[in-house]
Amino acid sequence: MKNKWKLGFLILAGINVLVAIILLSLVMAPIKDKEPLKTNTSKEDYVSFHVKSNKYDLNRLINHYLKEEAADSPIEYKVLLGDEVELYGTLPFFREELKLKLTFEPSAQKNGDLILKQKSMSVGRLHLPISYVLNFISENYKLPKGVEIRPNDHLVYIHMQQLKLKSDLKIQANKFNLKKDDIAFTILVPVK
Repeated sequence: MKNKWKLGFLILAGINVLVAIILLSLVMAPIKDKEPLKTNTSKEDYVSFHVKSNKYDLNRLINHYLKEEAADSPIEYKVLLGDEVELYGTLPFFREELKLKLTFEPSAQKNGDLILKQKSMSVGRLHLPISYVLNFISENYKLPKGVEIRPNDHLVYIHMQQLKLKSDLKIQANKFNLKKDDIAFTILVPVK
C-alpha cells in the first residue's frame, strides 16, 4: 500500500509541476500583437472631409489667403467670384498705375486641381494680347506656390495640393460651378 500512496503522490506532484510549467510558459510568452485593420488611405495618410461652399465665403477665403501669401509683393491684386473668376490688379506704368481686369472660366479636374481658362482681359481701355499680359503677371506678380500661369495656353493652372495651408492640410476641387453657386472641395487632413 505504501507504493500506491507513493505513486499517487508522485503523479499528483508531476501534474502540479506540469501545470506550473504551462502557466509559467504562458505568462512569460510575448504578447502577440493584432495587426491594425487595413484601410484605404493614401500614401501620405490623410483623412478626407467633403466641404460644400458658396461664392461669398470662398471670396473671403481666397482674398485672405492671397493677402497673406503676397504680403511683400509691390503689386496688389484680388480675386472676385461672380459668374466667373475675376482678377483685379494694377500694373505700374511710369508713375501711373493701370487698372487690370482678367476674367476666367473655372473647371475642376479629376485629380482635384483647378483650371482657370482665360475669357477676357482689359488694361484700362487698352486691349493687349492675352499671352503677353499673362506672361507679364507671371514674371511680376508674386503668386502662391502651386499656381502656374501658362501664357501660351491662356490659362492659370492651380495645383490644389501644392498650395501651402496651415497644419499641412491639402485641398482638392470637386465641383466649381459659379453660375449655380455649386462649389465643393475635399479637405485632406494628415494623420501621421
